[in-house]
Amino acid sequence: MNFLAHIYLSGENELITIGNFFADGIRGKKYKQYPSEIQVGIKLHREIDTFTDAHPIFRQSTKRLHKAYSHYSGVIVDIFYDHYLAKNWNDYSNIPLEEYIQDFYKTLNENFEILPERFKKLTPFMIEDNWLLSYATVEGIQKVLNGMNRRTKGLSKMNEATKELVANYEDFENDFKNFFKELIVASETKRKALVKDYKL
Repeated sequence: MNFLAHIYLSGENELITIGNFFADGIRGKKYKQYPSEIQVGIKLHREIDTFTDAHPIFRQSTKRLHKAYSHYSGVIVDIFYDHYLAKNWNDYSNIPLEEYIQDFYKTLNENFEILPERFKKLTPFMIEDNWLLSYATVEGIQKVLNGMNRRTKGLSKMNEATKELVANYEDFENDFKNFFKELIVASETKRKALVKDYKL
């Protein structure tokens, strides 16, 4: 899953959310140098990724892209799924998406010093261009995929994937909705277990 889903699945604890947000920047056991709540967020992120990558519905989505995008298919589906979460946000939260995102940006700024260097560089751009809100439109997803393609020096051709998104829009959306309801349950169960383990 991509940024918005990881943030949403973190629950209401701000430090767990921050840990879940930047977990990709932490390798191996380096998470142990962080406070307990951040550690929970990092571990939760890893569990979410493991659950997602192994899930048959997620794999069904990636199969539509595999011929054209090979091993980048999973990354593209992560981004597509964030689009559907943003688009259907009112089905998952009583807090308006814009307000939710602004609260998260505020939390990010308040905890800026604890972020890994890579995320310290990324965060100002994320906030300035309002990446999370942009996920709600196909145009916003196009910008994200353009950026991802630049990072692969054009090798991934991810910038072309919006064609598949538009052509299979309802199929991807149905995949997302069926998958995400299971992920919500799995994430909540794991988060509660981690909180109990850490005695938070």
